[in-house]
Amino acid sequence: MREEKRGVGIGVARCRLVAGLWKISEEQCGLIMSMSNTPSSLSTDRMPGPSADGAAIRVAYVQYLNTLPLVEGLGALRGVECMTAVPSRLAGMLIAGEVDVALASVIDAAKNPGLVLIPAGMIGCDGPTLTVRLFSKVPWERVAVLHADTDSHTSVVLAQVILAKRFGVRPAVVDFDAPHHDVGPVGALTAVGPAAAGPTMVGAQAWPETALMIGDKIVTDPPPAGVYEYELDLGEEWKALTGLPFVYAMWMCRGADVAAGAAKRDAIIALGAMLDRQRRRNTMRTEWLIERYSQQHGWPAELARRYVTEYLRYAVGEREREAVAVFIGYARELALVGGAAPGWVEG
Repeated sequence: MREEKRGVGIGVARCRLVAGLWKISEEQCGLIMSMSNTPSSLSTDRMPGPSADGAAIRVAYVQYLNTLPLVEGLGALRGVECMTAVPSRLAGMLIAGEVDVALASVIDAAKNPGLVLIPAGMIGCDGPTLTVRLFSKVPWERVAVLHADTDSHTSVVLAQVILAKRFGVRPAVVDFDAPHHDVGPVGALTAVGPAAAGPTMVGAQAWPETALMIGDKIVTDPPPAGVYEYELDLGEEWKALTGLPFVYAMWMCRGADVAAGAAKRDAIIALGAMLDRQRRRNTMRTEWLIERYSQQHGWPAELARRYVTEYLRYAVGEREREAVAVFIGYARELALVGGAAPGWVEG
């Protein structure tokens, strides 16, 4: 009996600590304990899932190497249903009510006023990003058409911002699916960009004059050597332009679901705290993540380690919030998006 009371005390203490860190109520913290199956008096009489009616909270994200520090382990949370899609689909899934929370392109929260940002984790950088790159056969000042990999809406807008602000050009944008080619066995790449590519299955004529590529394909399927003379890392260019980090994607949800009195409000705020906790936990086991997943994503282990630990940023702070506001401001200035900056879930 004494042990049971001691366990209850520990549960209550942990809940108060988490509540203080994330600025949530102890009631909402109880939902976190329930979701994580943490034994405590705060979770034993809760509903089986985090939503008010006991239904699972549906969470969507993309399966890239760069999302692992945010999403690994979420499938084990009680009352959470996970699903995956390409980045460009995630905001639409939120708007359609197919999911409740998504790790979506940050520009989509500006394009859709009904969406709000959850500061529990992001995909970002503070300088070079490695996997969001522009390639061109002509100098940047002569770019007339941008063939854009549409997997990431944010990256398409960022490319237009950089070309306009840094080089004074406003190219037309057309959708682009990169040709598939063979880059050799896993582990063969030691660099990123045209010089890194191995034998190709497609010729240079299959590649457009200027192309935006994002994601794992920068490493697993880069353009063949010699196709592009010019190359830009958009994270690096943004840093040079603004001095700020850049945020590509962030957890977000429907604003109506976290409005005062909304049925899902407590569940989503509790999930936000849980997402933040999972990010912190995964940060402590980066080596394990790389060893387990780099090969199946087609990445050499050492490059994957550098990418996740040196290039990427996952925590949302004041500078990241400022970066989102500046980016949306530039996008509005160039008429790439309308409306105000997106709102934030503050607990």
